[in-house]
Amino acid sequence: MTGRELDAAGITDPVLRAAYRRCRELNAAHGKTYFLATRLLPTERRPAVHALYGFARWADDIVDSPDPTADESLRGARLAELQRHLTEGLRHGRDAEPVVAALADTARRYAIDHRHFQDFMTAMRSDLVVTDYPTYSDLLGYMHGSAAVIGLQMLPVLGTVVPREEAEPHAAALGVAFQLTNFLRDVGEDLDRGRVYLPADLMAAHGVDRELLRRCREAGRQDHRVLAALREFEALTRRVYQEARPGLAMLDPVSRPCIRTAYILYGNILDAVARDGHAVLHRRAVVPRRRRATVAVAGLVRVAAARLRHRGRPSAECRRTHPTPPAAPATPATPARAVSEEGV
Repeated sequence: MTGRELDAAGITDPVLRAAYRRCRELNAAHGKTYFLATRLLPTERRPAVHALYGFARWADDIVDSPDPTADESLRGARLAELQRHLTEGLRHGRDAEPVVAALADTARRYAIDHRHFQDFMTAMRSDLVVTDYPTYSDLLGYMHGSAAVIGLQMLPVLGTVVPREEAEPHAAALGVAFQLTNFLRDVGEDLDRGRVYLPADLMAAHGVDRELLRRCREAGRQDHRVLAALREFEALTRRVYQEARPGLAMLDPVSRPCIRTAYILYGNILDAVARDGHAVLHRRAVVPRRRRATVAVAGLVRVAAARLRHRGRPSAECRRTHPTPPAAPATPATPARAVSEEGV
């Protein structure tokens, strides 16, 4: 993370600056689509977004650990330890774990409801034991904690031009739309982890079950029944994007280019899946780099225009959601491990 971003956010403590840098590293390494969009945010708001997404990525990495020795009990113990740090960090506004320290600082600065973080951890714990979902309603229950609350965490950072509660349903829907997109793109990889996020009733309507998915993946072949189920899941996901879309205009104008760009880029993943014949059991669909660059450049143009139009004229709601950042805690905790000083 650049010193300019941290300076603009009013983050001056060296230990806390290192903690935010660690979050940025996690976001850059794992969330390339959203990381690109985050670069379109006002400089002073980027560290908070990296803290929110860095924490989410860290928890997700525990659940989906590539370590072959990390069985369910070990991953559960690591999540329990993270939960302990989170509880203490939110209570005291600081923590020895760098990622939690940055998250706690962001939650304090933007008055983010702590329930969103607890709901997220509940969803992460369920991923250790729940491997499929009978209905879309069941999947939505899981995604409230794993995705919708991410959108709700983001709203205070982004700012709104309407009362925040009016924008919240759309922000939650956008988080769900992004996760549904990831579920569709990663059907094969999730199956290898023993998970199926396609609702069982949706699959059954097309004569599909887990065993058929497994046989198709192992044989490297497509099946018309699977294809029909994947197309229906894609259509469902696109409907959720439409639910989220009205929320874009409710955001602070200087934040809209970031979220609009993420909206377009994730939608492009759906397009890539369709172009690839919904072959998600066999390979991950990828948005061409040139397309991503084109969308990012368009976002930069919107950023420049928004800043010119709204310089010095924030709405009343934006003023409430973006107070002058308070000073860092007087006695921050020392990180438990060394943190790289280099941005990614």
